[in-house]
Amino acid sequence: MIELNDPKRGEIVDRVIKYIQKENIKYARLMFTDINGLLKSFSVSTKYIETTLANGQYFDGSSITGMGRIEESDMVAVPDPSTFAVIPWRAKDLSTCRFICDIYLPNQKPYEGDPRFVLKRAMEAAQKEGFIYKCAPELEFFILEENESTVPTPMDFSGYFDLHPSGISEDLRRKMADTAEQFGIDIEVAHHEVAVGQNEIDFRYDEVMTTADRTVTMKMLIKSIAKLNGYLATFMPKPFFGVNGSGMHVHQSLWTLNGENAFYADNEDSGYLSEIALYFIGGQLSYGREMSAILASWPNSYKRLVPGYEAPVYVAYAHKNRSALIRVPDFGKRKNAARMEIRCPDPAGNPYLQFAVLLYIGLNGIKKKIEPPEPTELNVYKMSLEERRSLGIISLPESLSEALRELENSELMRQALLPTAFKNFLEIKWKEWDEYRIQVSGWELERYLEKL
Repeated sequence: MIELNDPKRGEIVDRVIKYIQKENIKYARLMFTDINGLLKSFSVSTKYIETTLANGQYFDGSSITGMGRIEESDMVAVPDPSTFAVIPWRAKDLSTCRFICDIYLPNQKPYEGDPRFVLKRAMEAAQKEGFIYKCAPELEFFILEENESTVPTPMDFSGYFDLHPSGISEDLRRKMADTAEQFGIDIEVAHHEVAVGQNEIDFRYDEVMTTADRTVTMKMLIKSIAKLNGYLATFMPKPFFGVNGSGMHVHQSLWTLNGENAFYADNEDSGYLSEIALYFIGGQLSYGREMSAILASWPNSYKRLVPGYEAPVYVAYAHKNRSALIRVPDFGKRKNAARMEIRCPDPAGNPYLQFAVLLYIGLNGIKKKIEPPEPTELNVYKMSLEERRSLGIISLPESLSEALRELENSELMRQALLPTAFKNFLEIKWKEWDEYRIQVSGWELERYLEKL
């Protein structure tokens, strides 16, 4: 992440321009996300790349979901030169690079509804408290075979860690990992997941803006590589009934400005977690329901968050128990590995907003010294309602509408998202919910049409 006033920006810009000219790259794609997290882009000629990097490129913001009204439509996409990468699947004669952009208004002020800007503000809040937030997502997705049916079918019927007999899914994951390396993304793990046609690719932990940029890049390249090989990759949370959905578990930790992991304490009784880590966990548990609409932001998201498919439903934390919302992996005495994992986000959302609220809410837990309850190592799915109540375990929202009500009544979430993005998100998502709730599903037709 390079700001406009960063003295290093000029050095990076010079290096990028020289590389573009040397390699005769003809086009640059300027990329950013809308409020939903969907990647948007447009191409500009590299003949004018110096001007574009210096001043940005105007575009019509009113045509972008959750970005602007028609009477205030002019916006400027300003490339972050540190996100420069060559798009490897473009032919040499159509060589293309990309930049992830920050969105500005014509008066040269940042647009407060830009998801990347929201994350920057959360990072600044962390820095004021003496912290740097690092995180890494586990990206789950389905690879499907397209056919004449409305619903594509899974490309295989393998399970967790299986190797498909034909090796096709393994080959695709390898191509995706190799492509990620060309974007400067260091892949740690790639494997088949639990459900049919489901896969997971994880990349290395880093500072949050780098991680968010890499997340949108991974989603782009995974879908692109699948399409180039005749398949459809989807990050839809629950494309099939009766099997696990796709989540995006996020591993998180805070680091001091001098490079120490603030989540670690040399105390076996606390599981080697510091007070800061416990307060951070306490904050995310306390506001788990209010964060839910951002972390799981589609009507379909709540079809994943149901008991029985390894997705979290209840607001609790644990060390080994994977039925809890937050899990603390067993990192032993490895100081740099001290972290916690939240399991309700899904990969269909906007990572800039998802990471921003996780950070902001965690910081609030530290400020207020919110202590988490005792870890719950029993399987929460199998507990009775009375048992959960006795332990103070509540549920996540069961639908997007319930989650949106929690969000719109939360002053803390308004602060985390900033007023513009908060308003835009609610407006777009309530409209989407209204469109969803009036649909007549195939389940309803099969169940009721002849009977009633």
